[in-house]
Amino acid sequence: MAGLRGSRRNREEADKYSVLLPTYNERENLPLIVWLLVKYFGESGYNYEIIVIDDGSPDGTLQIAEQLQKIYGDDKIVLRPRAKKLGLGTAYIHGIKHATGNFIIIMDADLSHHPKFIPEFIKKQKEGGYDIVSGTRYRGDGGVYGWDLRRKLISRGANFVTQVLLRPGASDLTGSFRLYKKDVLERLVDRCVSKGYVFQMEMIVRARQLGYTIGEVPISFVDRVYGESKLGGNEIVSFLKGLLTLFATT
Repeated sequence: MAGLRGSRRNREEADKYSVLLPTYNERENLPLIVWLLVKYFGESGYNYEIIVIDDGSPDGTLQIAEQLQKIYGDDKIVLRPRAKKLGLGTAYIHGIKHATGNFIIIMDADLSHHPKFIPEFIKKQKEGGYDIVSGTRYRGDGGVYGWDLRRKLISRGANFVTQVLLRPGASDLTGSFRLYKKDVLERLVDRCVSKGYVFQMEMIVRARQLGYTIGEVPISFVDRVYGESKLGGNEIVSFLKGLLTLFATT
């Protein structure tokens, strides 16, 4: 028994967490989110790296990332920029190729997702051996702050319709704050065909199809402090089209 406990402890000590941060015009937010990530990983003692995937931001986000790399070191801040905006799914694929961790954390770089929840994600994963741990705004003490009524109605409505049509086995499909086993994320990204906001939803639906286990941690989602929201009419139409496609094909 002591030997089993020792081997498990050794595996946990060998775990490494690669945080993928796709960015586009996040020069004000990036220093804050990186500082918070370093703080909470440092306090928890987990091994980590932060991979910044900037898609040619015209506001100088990459230059800010280069300064942060000098401050925290190139072993902790890994820069993998791309020439132009190519989409969230391909950003994850690009980041995974350069990730050295056996776990991947995806989150927004705009401070909507607070790094303080990451130790809870890791604890949840270890307790249940989950393939995926997803942050949820719709269970426990999770919630949304800073949105107007229209945004809340859109989010709640989208999540409700998705639950009815797809029965995914998770309470928050449109969220993008998650922890994955690296090999699981690689398989899911390879199978997903959606783009934009539907991509996150398809990841959970495909995970259910493949029999992967999903744990959930309640989170507080806070609307971005700096910059403009990228949700518009085109994104809503694309979401509805993608939802119907998933309903017809899964």
